[in-house]
Amino acid sequence: MGIQWRESLSIGVEAIDNQHKELLHRFDTLLNACQAGQGIEELKRLQTFLDEYIHTHFNDEEALQRHHNYPGYQAHHAEHLYFIDQINKLKRETQQEGVSTHHVVETNNMLLKWLLNHISKVDMQLGAFLKSGTP
Repeated sequence: MGIQWRESLSIGVEAIDNQHKELLHRFDTLLNACQAGQGIEELKRLQTFLDEYIHTHFNDEEALQRHHNYPGYQAHHAEHLYFIDQINKLKRETQQEGVSTHHVVETNNMLLKWLLNHISKVDMQLGAFLKSGTP
């Protein structure tokens, strides 16, 4: 198991790519912790990290889009809002119920889907737009 950064995921903006690398690293840490039977503890750490990460990363990414008049901004922003909503929903559940194996599995599925769909498709479209130099 595990997930690793690949250069094919690079959008060509160092700050954004570094943030994506950190997210992948944290997700890999969660996957490895699950294999070691310590997913619940790692999920607690991941939630703390995501609280700051999603706001910083999404703000940085969206500022870049606005600066370059990215035509896909509204759709991209909507995906960010959806992800924030999903993370907040999971956080509320774990605060009310405590962190369980169910939450670890749900987080793994959500992050994997997010990584596959958002970074490799949506963020890559942004990268292609930025590389094209289109005003």
